[in-house]
Amino acid sequence: MNARATMVKDLTTGRVVPLLLRFALPLFVSNALQAVYNVVDMVVVGNYIGKAGMSAVSIGGDLLHLLTFVAMGFCSAGQVIIARAVGEKRPDDIRKTIGTMFTFLLSVSAAIAVLCYVLRASLLSWLNTPAAAYAFAMDYLVTCVCGLVFIYGYNIVSAILRGMGDSKRPFLFIAVAAILNMVLDVLFVKYCRMEVFGAALATVIGQGVSFLASLVYLYRRRESFGFDFKPVSFRIDGLAFRRLLALGIPMAIQSAAVNLSKIVLMSWINLFDVTYSALAGIFNKLNTMCGVISQSFTTAGSTMVGQNLGARKYKRVNHTLLTILLIGMGFSILFSAALFLWPQEVYGMFTPDTDVLGLAAVLTIPVILNFFGAGTRSVAFSLINGSGKAKLNLAVAIIDGMISRIGLAALFGFVLRWDCFGFWMGDALAGFMPLIIGSVFYLSGGWRLDRNGTEE
Repeated sequence: MNARATMVKDLTTGRVVPLLLRFALPLFVSNALQAVYNVVDMVVVGNYIGKAGMSAVSIGGDLLHLLTFVAMGFCSAGQVIIARAVGEKRPDDIRKTIGTMFTFLLSVSAAIAVLCYVLRASLLSWLNTPAAAYAFAMDYLVTCVCGLVFIYGYNIVSAILRGMGDSKRPFLFIAVAAILNMVLDVLFVKYCRMEVFGAALATVIGQGVSFLASLVYLYRRRESFGFDFKPVSFRIDGLAFRRLLALGIPMAIQSAAVNLSKIVLMSWINLFDVTYSALAGIFNKLNTMCGVISQSFTTAGSTMVGQNLGARKYKRVNHTLLTILLIGMGFSILFSAALFLWPQEVYGMFTPDTDVLGLAAVLTIPVILNFFGAGTRSVAFSLINGSGKAKLNLAVAIIDGMISRIGLAALFGFVLRWDCFGFWMGDALAGFMPLIIGSVFYLSGGWRLDRNGTEE
């Protein structure tokens, strides 16, 4: 029992704010490191290869994010299911969910990797990849697809640990990957002159080390949460699989829809020239950086909301959501002020190319809007994901991911003829849709597990 307590963190007791911050801080540092090593690819390539390399990393990176939609959706679902099982004291459900997640998601990652390798030329063609960046983009895409299983594996282990209230170990694993990736990026690109292939290879090696380290950690502590890692334990359990599908499919669609919309926007931007394609890379990387806070508190908030809903502690849910909203707004103001006051210094981190920097000011307003969109999304998704409402996640996926982003981008970019600025504005404004949907859901009271709202 004492061993189990070392693995499972009860988030249903104690002061909400310190508990949330202690849980979110390792997530924040972990996500920040992950964002940094994603940005490092762009920075190193931009400084040593140029805008054609930046365009390739942008295109390849967007495709890679799209390919991880199953991992993002189903790992988020698994984390919520595990958190609810922790709150409701159901260890057998935790064990079955873990085995089902491993077998299902690793199989999916292998299938997606094979399919994308076969369709690699078609994928780049569909994206209107600029001719100057095509060879680089192909190198980046093929290399990262070969390492897709590592991305899925790391996310599985992280979801398991975070669902049980442990956010420190995933941080340590990604820290090792981030440091290794940054060192190898410079070594491969600058000194070994491996160009964009070197940046992609550094990313894959970092992800592989992170996954293997996290898997070894989980294996060594297998007795503390009842999963023995024997072959029979990886059998897909029917009930656990149905639960995972019910929540994971909407979350995966949500992740795919947002990433697919970004792919569509990228294909439209690529109709212009390689300079705008490079700018799109800067836009996406800045959004990744501003999403660090949002992702951290969404993950922490979803686990806290899930556990406290399982324990019927609704006042703690309210307190958690308010804390997340205030923190998100504070960081949004801070980041926006930095970009508004020092735009050239921020954009100059990515490239010395005068053509790119001369047009970079067009990004400022959309990026600032994205900062505030990210600040509000965290509170909305903490409630939506933590409550485990599959239909609502599907609605958010369709409205936020497809209708809003693509629709607004097309309106501003093509109808109003704002071109690339319009595409980026549409993407930024669509980021506020989860707040609208989450607010309606909260006010309706549908997130409570019992209708009378009693707190046990």
